[in-house]
Amino acid sequence: MNQMRETPLLGQSIRDGVLTLTLGAGKAHALSLEMLCSLNDGLDAAEQDDGIKVIVVYGPGSIFCAGHDLKEISRHRQDPDQGRAYLTQLIDQCSVVMTRLTKGAKPTLAMVEGIATAAGLQIVAACDLAFVSTQARFCLPGVHNGGFCSTPAVAVGRVLSRKHALEMAMSGATYDADWALDVGLVNRVVAPEALQETVQDFARTLAQRHAPAVSLGKQTFYEQIEHPLETAYEIAGAAMLDHFLDPTRIEIERQSWAKG
Repeated sequence: MNQMRETPLLGQSIRDGVLTLTLGAGKAHALSLEMLCSLNDGLDAAEQDDGIKVIVVYGPGSIFCAGHDLKEISRHRQDPDQGRAYLTQLIDQCSVVMTRLTKGAKPTLAMVEGIATAAGLQIVAACDLAFVSTQARFCLPGVHNGGFCSTPAVAVGRVLSRKHALEMAMSGATYDADWALDVGLVNRVVAPEALQETVQDFARTLAQRHAPAVSLGKQTFYEQIEHPLETAYEIAGAAMLDHFLDPTRIEIERQSWAKG
């Protein structure tokens, strides 16, 4: 297994093929530039480690992630360019991390106990799956500060209907876990005391699946879903052919036939 670098900003634990990346940086788990770089490093190392099958992103406590570090942004307002260079780097790095959560080869799962707001909600939407507690809350609050959560809306808008995504972004309101489940933002809502066990049980089961098939299936899903129907079937059909001709699958079928 590759050596993984743990920092005060990002805790890392591996069990039964499941890597849990635990957000640090205090109660709010704010996405400073350094935090985003740590997340990117953690995801990069996980992609290269064959022992890791599933990645869980966890922001413990009442705040899953409060989004970008507004204090850090404020400090760069004093730069000669009013923070343009820093903000460009921050937004670019955030986009890399969010894209990696979605397009990376390994399944990603957000585990949410509390509120996920702005770029914190972007993490939840960018992950393949999201399991949350009944106390979880979700918000795109940019309009309250004279702005708009445009980059978080990229991920959120690919999970929700356009009208639901725009409702969140335009209102800046906070939505509860039941609403998030109803509109498809999250997969499961469970009691707070059951959340971690529920996530770990699901992740361990997923980690036992044939990893190359899951990886190809995930990447094919995201590729085909952006295309018209005919092209989507061409893309998925090519992947399906690979699934059926996978040596591991053929061996599993042979063993099954022998038992029959």
